[in-house]
Amino acid sequence: MSIGTWRDFERLKEIGRVVRLVLDGVASAVEPGVSTRDLDEIGGRLLALEGAESAPPAVYGFPGQLCISVNEEAIHGVPGKRVLRDGDLVKLDLVASKDGYYADAAVTVEVGRGTELGKRLRRSAEASFAAGLSAARPGNRAYDIGREIDKRVRADGFHVLRDLCGHGVGRTIHEEPSIPNFKDPNCRARLTEGLVITIEPILSAGTREVVKERDGWTLRTGDRSWAAHFEHTVVVMAGGPVLVTQ
Repeated sequence: MSIGTWRDFERLKEIGRVVRLVLDGVASAVEPGVSTRDLDEIGGRLLALEGAESAPPAVYGFPGQLCISVNEEAIHGVPGKRVLRDGDLVKLDLVASKDGYYADAAVTVEVGRGTELGKRLRRSAEASFAAGLSAARPGNRAYDIGREIDKRVRADGFHVLRDLCGHGVGRTIHEEPSIPNFKDPNCRARLTEGLVITIEPILSAGTREVVKERDGWTLRTGDRSWAAHFEHTVVVMAGGPVLVTQ
C-alpha cells in the first residue's frame, strides 16, 4: 500500500507498535528449556491483549501465531515441541493486523550464551538491514535496496538467501513490489513517496539455496548452515524512511 491519508499513517503506526511490543515480549522469554510452542503462546496472549491478530493463520492457514525458526531454519518455522538449547539461534517473525492494517517485523535472538557464529550472523543481519534502509528513497528502484544488503552481507563473509525477499505490506501480508536482498534485475519497481514495504535481510553462513521441510512451511538452508533474519516495516518518505515497527 501507499500512505494516502494521515489516518492511514496513524493506523499503520499503531499495528507497528503492537508488532514491536509482541516481538520484544517473546524475545525476552527466549532461554534454554523453553519450547517454540511456549514462545508462540506468549505471542498469542500479547496479541489478544492489544486487540490484534496474527495474520498468517488468517490469510494462509499457518499453524502458529509467529514463525519461529531455529539454527538452519531460515523462515516460516512452525512452533512446536522443540526445546531451545544454550547456543541456539532463533528467528522470531511476526505479521499482525488490526483495523485492516498490517505490519511485519523479525528479529534474531541468541539463546543463553550464544555462539560466536550466531552473534556474527545476527550482527550482519542487522547491519545489512541498515545498509538496505539507506537506499529506501523515493526514485530509487527496489533492487537498490538489495544491492546494499548483499554488499554488506558479502563483506561479512556470508550469503543472502536469494529466493527470499522483502515485499509490499499494509493492507495484507504480501503486496507488490518485491524487495530483493541482492541486485535482482527483475525487481525494477520504483520506490515512491508513502510506499509501505518490508526490508528483511535473510542470510546464511553457507549456501544461497533454501529447501522446504516436510511440514510444508519451514524453509531451511540447503546445506543446513545457520541462518539469520532481521526485518522492519518501512514507509518510504522523501525526508527519510520511517520504521513503524521500531
